[in-house]
Amino acid sequence: MSTIGVLHPGEMGISVAVSAINSGHQVYWTSQGRSDNTRLRAEKHNLIETETLSQLCQTSEIIFSVCPPHAAEAVAMSVIETGFKGFYLEANAISPQRVIRIGQKMEEKGIHFIDGAIIGSPAWIANETRLYLSGKDADKIPNCFTKGPLETKVIGDELGKASALKMCYAAYSKGTTALLSAILAAAESFGVRDALYQQWDMDDSSFSEHVNQRATRVTAKAWRFEGEMHEIASTFQEAGMPDGFHEAAAEIYHRMADFKDAEQPPGLDEVLQALIGK
Repeated sequence: MSTIGVLHPGEMGISVAVSAINSGHQVYWTSQGRSDNTRLRAEKHNLIETETLSQLCQTSEIIFSVCPPHAAEAVAMSVIETGFKGFYLEANAISPQRVIRIGQKMEEKGIHFIDGAIIGSPAWIANETRLYLSGKDADKIPNCFTKGPLETKVIGDELGKASALKMCYAAYSKGTTALLSAILAAAESFGVRDALYQQWDMDDSSFSEHVNQRATRVTAKAWRFEGEMHEIASTFQEAGMPDGFHEAAAEIYHRMADFKDAEQPPGLDEVLQALIGK
């Protein structure tokens, strides 16, 4: 049995924590600076509370970082400041070059750093969500999830490989949602959305409805995907590819960001107005 700290148990993080609990491990969280919703998730799924980050780091052999991309580096630096010396899984949607930079800083301080990339929805159903791993200590992590439903796969001992895979995968899956949303908004602006639907449906009778659903459902996470698009753009630039498409996708998600705390998904007309009106 390992002692594991999760930073932080949001919608994805809590599912990762539960997979570790299912597999016989003790999982901790820190309540310092966290929201009431985070507390409710943690208590519902029997995570053990620590009051401060320092206490969590003193208690945990392994720390999982599962947070929005823009916060990943700050979270890692705050862990370094506690004097933590265990294993640190960086499981955020960030560029491989950012992963390497964080890893170098952590390893200089005696922390065993592992690159991780989660592909899929929160891990509540078997065979739907996979954690890819890379780095010389990557073999430490699969033992945390032996009974799932989160699955793991080590793809190499080089830091950045897991995150590069995540960036390339999300470049398509989330990038195309941003593109389709922008297409709908442009068509609406020119008064040709109905005609566009008719043309799309000649090719695939369900395509228009599928696009509408993607544009409205993504709004709840758009605030988070904005940062991820910047990370993908940086990844593409490092690979010698143009970065402009995903920088534009970041702007699309930025225009949707105000829907973050909506009680229910907005209507399509609301989404298109948000895209056109800013």
